[in-house]
Amino acid sequence: MEAEANSGSPEDSWARIQRPGEGCRTVPLAGHVGFDSLPDQLVNKSVSQGFCFNILCVGETGLGKSTLMDTLFNTKFEGEPATHTQPGVQLRSNTYDLQESNVGLKLTIVSTVGFGDQINKEDSYKPIVEFIDAQFEAYLQEELKIRRVLHTYHDSRIHACLYFIAPTGHSLKSLDLVTMKKLDSKVNIIPIIAKSDAISKSELTKFKIKITSELVSNGVQIYQFPTDDESVAEINGTMNAHLPFAVIGSTEELKIGNKMMKARQYPWGTVQVENEAHCDFVKLREMLIRVNMEDLREQTHSRHYELYRRCKLEEMGFKDTDPDSKPFSLQETYEAKRNEFLGELQKKEEEMRQMFVQRVKEKEAELKEAEKELHEKFDRLKKLHQDEKKKLEDKKKSLDDEVNAFKQRKTAAELLQSQGSQAGGSQTLKRDKEKKNFYCFTVNSAVCCMLHETQGPVIHGCVLNSIPCYSWTGLHLTF
Repeated sequence: MEAEANSGSPEDSWARIQRPGEGCRTVPLAGHVGFDSLPDQLVNKSVSQGFCFNILCVGETGLGKSTLMDTLFNTKFEGEPATHTQPGVQLRSNTYDLQESNVGLKLTIVSTVGFGDQINKEDSYKPIVEFIDAQFEAYLQEELKIRRVLHTYHDSRIHACLYFIAPTGHSLKSLDLVTMKKLDSKVNIIPIIAKSDAISKSELTKFKIKITSELVSNGVQIYQFPTDDESVAEINGTMNAHLPFAVIGSTEELKIGNKMMKARQYPWGTVQVENEAHCDFVKLREMLIRVNMEDLREQTHSRHYELYRRCKLEEMGFKDTDPDSKPFSLQETYEAKRNEFLGELQKKEEEMRQMFVQRVKEKEAELKEAEKELHEKFDRLKKLHQDEKKKLEDKKKSLDDEVNAFKQRKTAAELLQSQGSQAGGSQTLKRDKEKKNFYCFTVNSAVCCMLHETQGPVIHGCVLNSIPCYSWTGLHLTF
């Protein structure tokens, strides 16, 4: 039989191995073992570690979001009132450590400051979606670390979104529908009608029906309280029918009868916050905190976060199955992705090298063209310089010729002047000799002075009509 058991192929041996949960048998215990204390161990461990719960309050400014949080947790949270002058939607997060009996709760309240206050409300939901995705991304990055410390990591993922609806009594605003549609796949939405004492009971009933109808017709999925657990199935089923909750918040306590109760005082009467005949505040507190807080945390992790994680990993290229729908391990996915990445890297490297070579060639061509232009410009400037130089040399030669000519003329003039001065002395002596033959006479009313020589009379000067006239060549007159 042993040989028989050892015979067969490895595939047959593998097939005989049962998977966990398959073919399990129930066997009785002969006595007390002690693993029935596991729930107590889990409770003690959870209590020692503490709990965290994160609430996102979405709604227009002035709907009483901060007041309702103070009323829900019976305390006064610090915070500044928001104004209607915000340029855009901002998310303000505050974390508080609360203690009730021996249970600690780290509560984070995120409020949307400026939501619905802008003229253009088209993109008012985007900062909220980005904030929720950022918390998912931070948790995913912590999960993907080699050394994870999730047991001490502060989980900032949003577990519940209280969406505050203005008590108009008519219908949902388009901003509310668009925002809830964008958020329903990322967070557990619990719609509530804020300041429900502003409308009458009959209007409130019609308003609830109208809101539910619009949510269904627009495909908005709100959080439904779970009914699979028998211990809470009945109460959760009843409370699902009361959605959306019509609530009133107040931190003011008034004496009603013999008790101090949270209420709002009006001229026409008093509205009690914890009176179920006046509002649904008690229902909201029961469902949100006392019954379904752990389910909200579990839904956030198992549904919304898993959806984000799956989409994110698929974007990164990780899949559970190959193209043939066969199981695909993470190692194989990593290797395939690594090879794909290396191939893309080599391809990009080759493209960059080709691009670099192409740019180098283009740059060389540009430089050659620039060098050619510079040579041409240099030749033009050189030729222009030579032409200018030639012109200047010609002009200089012309000026030199003029200067030489001027010097020659000057020299000739000086020579003539010296000769003239010498001739002037001899002429003076000659004139002195000729004075003896000099006489004057009158011709046609003109006084003439004449010298008598052998060649004939020569007129040297005369006065004609009182105007002196002279002759340097001399005139021979015959009488």
